[in-house]
Amino acid sequence: MAFLRRQVVTAALTANAVRPLPGYRAGLATFFPSWLVGELAPHVLAVTVADAAAHAHGPRRDVRGLVLAAASTLGLVFLVGQSRRVRQDAEDSLVEALGADFEEGLETRPTPADLAVPWRRLVYPFRMREPRVHVERDIVYHESAGRRGMLDVYRPAEVPLEGAPVLLQVHGGGWSIGRKDQQGIPLMQHLAAKGWVCVAVNYRLAPRDRWPAQVEDVKRAIAWVREHIGAYGGDPGYLAITGGSAGGHLAALAALTPHRREWQPGFEDADTSVEVAVPHYGVYDFAGSTGVRATELMRDGFLGPRVLGRRWEEDPDVFEDASPILQVTEDAPDMFVLHGRHDSLAPVEQARLFVERLRGTSRRSVVYAELPGAQHAFDVFPSIRSQHVVRAIDRYLHWHWHQHRARTGAKV
Repeated sequence: MAFLRRQVVTAALTANAVRPLPGYRAGLATFFPSWLVGELAPHVLAVTVADAAAHAHGPRRDVRGLVLAAASTLGLVFLVGQSRRVRQDAEDSLVEALGADFEEGLETRPTPADLAVPWRRLVYPFRMREPRVHVERDIVYHESAGRRGMLDVYRPAEVPLEGAPVLLQVHGGGWSIGRKDQQGIPLMQHLAAKGWVCVAVNYRLAPRDRWPAQVEDVKRAIAWVREHIGAYGGDPGYLAITGGSAGGHLAALAALTPHRREWQPGFEDADTSVEVAVPHYGVYDFAGSTGVRATELMRDGFLGPRVLGRRWEEDPDVFEDASPILQVTEDAPDMFVLHGRHDSLAPVEQARLFVERLRGTSRRSVVYAELPGAQHAFDVFPSIRSQHVVRAIDRYLHWHWHQHRARTGAKV
């Protein structure tokens, strides 16, 4: 590809990452390149500068291409700066909800080195190996679901555990694709290296298995953790749940509905409550109750026909039952909600309204971090943004864990 054409493509991709095209249908087409360029902005920047420098010293310089390369460079520098500011954005969110002295609730305050960007790890972001963490794979928690009824357990490789806090990770993928080993890896590796037990779960997928099979499986996984996690060094009395996109929806819904016994077929009496939830870029309104147009389009064009197997007009109660925003009560657990302001797939308005409902109803803490410039799936692999998000969640969950131990009288 000629230099000018390369720079036209790079400029278009950069512009789409800086300001994705608005609208539900446009977002479906522009999401992937916007997400990839946004999270890999340092890499794209390095390639663009190197390409422009090589061309500028060549025999046939194309001024138009160099101008486009300069414009792309400015846009990519802006994207890198946005990602780096996530550290302060997340800090502000934690302080707003928990107070300026929340770090006093930590056993060890983070050092500047703990919070710095790990640049070496970001050079090869898709190589997510962590020698300090041991993973036990394909443990069966739902015997009749085949591979969809398996989970993985992450824990420190060399440190024996007893009574460690537990995190359950629920993958996304539109309730119809995805696996337990594809998402949440940076967060689970980070926490497991610091002494947590992390569990990544598969669940049955639509349209082969219609709703509510997905939330039933998440609740079954919670029940499995309560019964079995002690054998892996975890504390069955403390469970956090997280997930992104469809996983964010399922994590939030499971956290808000421990009383829904009809979603616990065959294990109705099991404890499926959680102590805290950390949903990322979730879908919180299946029913379109918020009036957000993109939400109604998702309901009628995707959720109804593919996930629930019915139309809103035929059975609105099913859509409402599946909407976390309509299940909020004063007994909702603590929550840390994260969402990207430029999310093309799950409108940020849903997260804002969900948090507003939580803060107006729940008796527990509600932290909300809205990340400027962030797309959907901003935490899938290590990037500047995702590493700051992981560290913010780390501090929040450790703060919550110590608060829990203080409330329950456990040994700190």
